[in-house]
Amino acid sequence: MIFSKSLAVLAAAALATTGALAADFPIKDKPVTIVVPFAAGGPTDRVARDLAEAMRKPLGATIVVENAAGAGSTIGTNKVAKANPDGHTLLLAHIAMATMPALYRSLPFKVETDFVYLGMINDVPMTLISKPALPANNFKELSAWINQNKGKINLGNAGLGSASHLCGLMFQDAVKTDMTTVPYKGTAPAMTDLIGGQIDLMCDQTTNTSSQIEGKKIKAFGVTTLKRLTVPALKDIPTLDESGLKGFEVTIWHGLYAPKGTPADVAAKINTALKAALKDPEFIKKQEGLGAIVVTDKRMEPAEHQKFVAAEIAKWGPVIKAAGIYAD
Repeated sequence: MIFSKSLAVLAAAALATTGALAADFPIKDKPVTIVVPFAAGGPTDRVARDLAEAMRKPLGATIVVENAAGAGSTIGTNKVAKANPDGHTLLLAHIAMATMPALYRSLPFKVETDFVYLGMINDVPMTLISKPALPANNFKELSAWINQNKGKINLGNAGLGSASHLCGLMFQDAVKTDMTTVPYKGTAPAMTDLIGGQIDLMCDQTTNTSSQIEGKKIKAFGVTTLKRLTVPALKDIPTLDESGLKGFEVTIWHGLYAPKGTPADVAAKINTALKAALKDPEFIKKQEGLGAIVVTDKRMEPAEHQKFVAAEIAKWGPVIKAAGIYAD
């Protein structure tokens, strides 16, 4: 009887503590940390820093960005999965949330159940690009060049499991041509070698390629959306779908997450601040400048965000398994 009462007291205390956290969130003088599981200066880092600034006022808290890169984003992701679920440690991640379950045979967390989904942020189209000296000026000519050079083509990417790696896998499948994959430690060195002609092709996010395309440092052959983009630097580039790769669509998205166990009303406060940020004209302007499309649909809601990621896991799993590539 005494034991049962002790358990009841402890349970009541735990509930009271959780309620206090929820009511007091954000805790005064305690910053909210957005963990980015990639290096500083990359496209996801830029999205996080723009979002932190846009969410600061509606959330009523100082928001800092912490980079915890490594192991294909699993280090930073695991850090948030194991963090105190008080709303002060969040994760901003991209499509890796949907590809990690297939790329890694053993993960220290479960994407589907170890996080509270807070809402989607943006969609980032990809571009098929080449070294400046490649002797093709449109997709038709590129297709002919690919057919003439089978077995000799180098396709760069930013690393195993990166957005550019995934897009490259789909592109090789679409054109029915195996290429020599050249993985780099990040987009920057891959782009440097593409501009210098050390590799032939790459498929990468508009956040990385827009300025290079506009500056004519590389050639662009198509965008991976089903509709043409309106960004000035990319508006004249056809879609790969209209160029003949019917249904080819690869979009790199970003979402916001909290550790499992985060109180529902704390998550709701964060989601409200997120939705306010997504309507901030300055945030929208910054994202559009990167070629990103800010989410305005129902994926801003946690339930729809989670449903979307589940569909992406189902989409990418077979592609990765068919390639027989694992990161561990």
